[in-house]
Amino acid sequence: MNFTQSILDNIDRLVGTLKPEEELQEVLKRKFTKKEYKVFVAIESGESFEDLEKIMKDDKKRIEELYKNACKKLNQELFKKELVYIN
Repeated sequence: MNFTQSILDNIDRLVGTLKPEEELQEVLKRKFTKKEYKVFVAIESGESFEDLEKIMKDDKKRIEELYKNACKKLNQELFKKELVYIN
């Protein structure tokens, strides 16, 4: 999975340049809950909601809520500061 592209697709405004893939993955793992991380990675990798429902044993509404929360967290200023090198 390409974390850089997924983050760029979901962030509204970004100031600075993103860190390398490994560091981005560490930040996401640290800042997201386990389920948010799992859902974010799966959806950005192209998995369907039906597959996620079976894997996580949650309904579609809950999975959409987790993904929406993950995207909201990505757009918080404190979160963004950890994702970028400030020039």
